[in-house]
Amino acid sequence: MNIDGVHYKTIWLNDNGWAVNIIDQTKLPFNFVIARLETVEEVAAAIKNMQVRGAPLIGAAAAYGMAIAMNSDGSDKNLHRAHDILFSSRPTAVNLRWALDQIKSVVNSLPPVERAAAAYKRADEICDEDIQICSSIGDNGEKLIKTIYQNNSTSNPVNILTHCNAGWLATVDWGTALAPVYKAHDSGLPVHIWVDETRPRNQGASLTAWELAKHNVPHTVITDNAGGHLMQKGKVDLCIVGTDRTTFTGDVCNKIGTYLKALAAHDNKVPFYVALPSPTIDWNIENGVEDIPIEERSDDEVSRVVGRSADGSLLSVRVINESSSAANPAFDVTPSRLITGLITERGICQASEESLKKLFPGKAGKAINSGSR
Repeated sequence: MNIDGVHYKTIWLNDNGWAVNIIDQTKLPFNFVIARLETVEEVAAAIKNMQVRGAPLIGAAAAYGMAIAMNSDGSDKNLHRAHDILFSSRPTAVNLRWALDQIKSVVNSLPPVERAAAAYKRADEICDEDIQICSSIGDNGEKLIKTIYQNNSTSNPVNILTHCNAGWLATVDWGTALAPVYKAHDSGLPVHIWVDETRPRNQGASLTAWELAKHNVPHTVITDNAGGHLMQKGKVDLCIVGTDRTTFTGDVCNKIGTYLKALAAHDNKVPFYVALPSPTIDWNIENGVEDIPIEERSDDEVSRVVGRSADGSLLSVRVINESSSAANPAFDVTPSRLITGLITERGICQASEESLKKLFPGKAGKAINSGSR
């Protein structure tokens, strides 16, 4: 995707050939900053502090983190150390574990001196694969948007509500939930995006609105609580959200607040779709509500907000009483029964075990044939 006419990915190798560059997302939307990561500890901190975020990008960053570790020391001890450091950086996105296992499986049987090159090669491939997956999700989702537009009795834009940031900033390029939007917009289909602000970190207002503006896609930022009202008034044609982890039965774990949007969509008969890159499917988890670990983040994210003052300086201000505590679960789980469909790189399917198994044969989880659900 482009920023002021210049193409960027969210992560790429530095000119030195071994460190990686990232777009520091904690500085957006007010400052565009490129950071360089040179150690596995720096990569883990970037994931934990959300300089990089979004399940696919977390996986890509973790893969490069393993490669950086192997570049400094290819020993078994350092391999296991790097894996543990990165694995503990964030608990919810399944892509993190998937990417670490990918690198580990590639380098395990190699002598230490060959591990770095193999790790960088696989990390590069993971990034290229993510771009292709997201592009294909965009192609499949664009067909859905086109159908809705053609069935619309008016020539109004297709109004799409999204939550958090599942655009190109959450992946290596294109995005997941926003990939269909970009494809539709670029093909000339009129679209308008309702952008949830997405408290507490405001990734919708800070990131989604920023990247949509850079791509000249019409959009409007709304408070999180406005989505249901807009659906009641017939102002939402379609919801598309992303996912950080999805069970093989179709339950979806995404940014906190997704479940409430799904409930509102279900009550108002608004189609609710999830853009689903296949690496985010956890083939070992059946019940998302019970079994997906939900990250609890610092209460500072709830009690404080960052904004730009009239003089251009950035300020962090407290918005709740000093003596009040705050809870900050970062994700919730939307049960499959509330999901209209899953937009994958292989097509659109129902949020069910049977449908996912048909799209991804051979990926059956430990309970896939148990007869449950």
